[in-house]
Amino acid sequence: MAKCRNCGKKLSFTEALVAICTECDEKRVAEASKSKEQKEAERAAMLAEAEAEKRRIESVLLTTESAIHDLRIVKRLDVITVECAFGMNIFKDLFASARDFFGGRSAAVQNTMRESRQTALNELRAEAHRIGANAVIGIDLDYVELSGSGNMVLLVASGTAVVIEGAA
Repeated sequence: MAKCRNCGKKLSFTEALVAICTECDEKRVAEASKSKEQKEAERAAMLAEAEAEKRRIESVLLTTESAIHDLRIVKRLDVITVECAFGMNIFKDLFASARDFFGGRSAAVQNTMRESRQTALNELRAEAHRIGANAVIGIDLDYVELSGSGNMVLLVASGTAVVIEGAA
């Protein structure tokens, strides 16, 4: 008669087909589902921590003012800068050229510039958070055309990373 490969117990005919007894098989299934539950719990914890980190970064105060009148600056940490280069695709270029010729506003170019500004400010927040600041004051945005045809635009965002009292 066949024996269970895990515990050595004599197997019934149906158990002999898989070479493991019912009790050992149930334990194996329970351990597999337990580790799956543990993996799901770890994944949920990682996602929760990432969301909390995102909220902490988003809470960094940004201002173009050199001082925040209703909050006290406890510590000035550093001047921080981020650079974002954005390309205009061929269709945006064509429509922008037509707008230049006929006059009017180019929604495609405006949207790209808005997106570049939002990206640069988000990266400025992340950089400030990385060095322990909870605010960036004196923010300056500079746009630079990288090529003569206007295909690439560089946006440089800079400011002073500070710790302010009473902010999250």
